[in-house]
Amino acid sequence: MRILTLVPGGISNQLLFFPTLETLQQTYPQSSIDVLVEPRAKAAHRLCPQVREVLLFDYRDQYGLADYLNILGVIRDREYEIAISLTNRPAINLLLWLNGVPNRIGYENNGSWFLSQQVPQPTEGYLADNYHALVKGLKIAAPCPPLKLTLNRDDIDWAEMEQQRLNIKDSGYILLYAGGSDLSISQGLETLYPLESWLEIIQGIRHQQPDLPIVAIQGELDEAWVLALKAMDNNLKVSRTADIGKMAAMIAGANLLLATESVPLQLAVAVGTYTLSLLVPSLSKRVLPSGGELHRYIEANTGKVADITPETVLKKIWGR
Repeated sequence: MRILTLVPGGISNQLLFFPTLETLQQTYPQSSIDVLVEPRAKAAHRLCPQVREVLLFDYRDQYGLADYLNILGVIRDREYEIAISLTNRPAINLLLWLNGVPNRIGYENNGSWFLSQQVPQPTEGYLADNYHALVKGLKIAAPCPPLKLTLNRDDIDWAEMEQQRLNIKDSGYILLYAGGSDLSISQGLETLYPLESWLEIIQGIRHQQPDLPIVAIQGELDEAWVLALKAMDNNLKVSRTADIGKMAAMIAGANLLLATESVPLQLAVAVGTYTLSLLVPSLSKRVLPSGGELHRYIEANTGKVADITPETVLKKIWGR
């Protein structure tokens, strides 16, 4: 059996869809699962053992007829028996119908005319649970499993060498990350946190735990923020993670990740690292699983993460 999943959005969306892929593989152990994702999200699936092939389609672009015909051919050649679609674009679901995919599952909305099974779309709650609700269209009653990923040996080895380079292998370390993700940026949410506040938090941690190293994660798009913070505090350590696998391995070795809403936050959930996140209320219940002390958060009741005081963050770190 061949299964196609259609998941628009960036890397965070893909990570939150991993539990659904796990349930599909467990339900159909002999199946081959492919994903159709945007080019910017392709890297996420090197961490997902359930995925056989990653196909690319930029759901955000205005494609012409030739582009749709190309995707039509790609889908037809693979003869899928099941397609699970997160997109609400009628043209994409039409392609599935034209290809004769017998089981076409998606949310019930304005783009669901060509689906064979429609699932009511949850409007609240943890996004991984909401995505997992789509398996009900296949009469699967399994609960949503925890978000997990698979680290390869090369990424683990790189993280160990990076810890040695930074001289933090034996001491443990706290990671900082202040970027955003498509989940917050696409909604225009005010999730940025001021450099001056980060600096106060760093100084407060050092005052309490002077021997615990603090490391800023620098991804591909984070150089300006990291350089600015480094200029304010020359003792800050910086880990430049070249790809998502290395970032995940570095997060897996941390004592704590302190972050705004971001891809590293989802990676921390997946590898089981303690997190403290700074979130706006509209995201807190969406991006983190409920229950437990492993993933804590502070809500910006004003709607602006910048309004969370460093003192509040430090009290939460030390459990006060």
